[in-house]
Amino acid sequence: MLSRDEFIRNSLEINLFFQRIIKEHLFFIETNLQAPEAEYIAEASRLKRNFELLLSETVNYARRISLSRAALNSNEFVTPYTLRTERLTSQLTGANIDTEITRKELELLNSRNYYYTKQLENNVQNLNARTLDYLEEVIAFQIRLMNLVSRCEIFITLYDELLEHLTQETEYYQETLRNLQNRRMPERTLCVKLNFWNNIMGEHAQFIDGMLDPTEKNLKETARMFAERFEILVERCIREAEREILRRSLATTDKIRGFKRAATEGLLDCEIKSIIPPLLADHVLREANHYFRILREIPELLSPD
Repeated sequence: MLSRDEFIRNSLEINLFFQRIIKEHLFFIETNLQAPEAEYIAEASRLKRNFELLLSETVNYARRISLSRAALNSNEFVTPYTLRTERLTSQLTGANIDTEITRKELELLNSRNYYYTKQLENNVQNLNARTLDYLEEVIAFQIRLMNLVSRCEIFITLYDELLEHLTQETEYYQETLRNLQNRRMPERTLCVKLNFWNNIMGEHAQFIDGMLDPTEKNLKETARMFAERFEILVERCIREAEREILRRSLATTDKIRGFKRAATEGLLDCEIKSIIPPLLADHVLREANHYFRILREIPELLSPD
């Protein structure tokens, strides 16, 4: 059973990470649907705005408490590139992004407050409940799009697997938040934890490979290498010693973080030929940062042999 302090801090940290992830998923859907699908574009934009409002509220609450130093330093909420990638991607696509939220998040590193009040607990519980309601809408919307795409009734410049990938992340967030509302952390085995994120990292590598220009042969080869490594980690988690898989996951995630960081910089400097929007590069970098932080905090890695 989580204490009040633990409930507030864990809820806000989960929301700071995932609310931004979800709003960006909706941004990518909004900007990759075609002009005839005005209704779905408007729906994606509406849902994106809902999550911007939720995230803005979360940031305001987060300024009242002391977030974990590991989470703040991980660059999983925002990176040094987030604001630039938002501005550039908004300019390139014509779609709106509330960059003021990012500016406020960049100030969270200076927060040293400890106001874990009953009122704040109630506010956070209400925030979580509203977030869960919107997550239901997002999941239903994404499933509807996947069904339409599978029947060739609409065209979107996102892979079918990518749409499924977005939905899996949304459902993972939903499950986590439901557990927090019941004052507990999700009970997942080590392999379940590792396989979810290793699969996400591997799919990121596949998507990067598929979105790079054919002339970017070295980058595409590196992306394929990462996809293969994460696929092997998923396949071997049950058969091999979990601690060894954990260590390999940590090392491989650290390397793909470097790859994604370099890709983000390259896209911002217009040095990479691709159809990857700069914000997407920063998006997957933040997910790798989040996973790397989780890995470093897993007890099995911290405990001696």
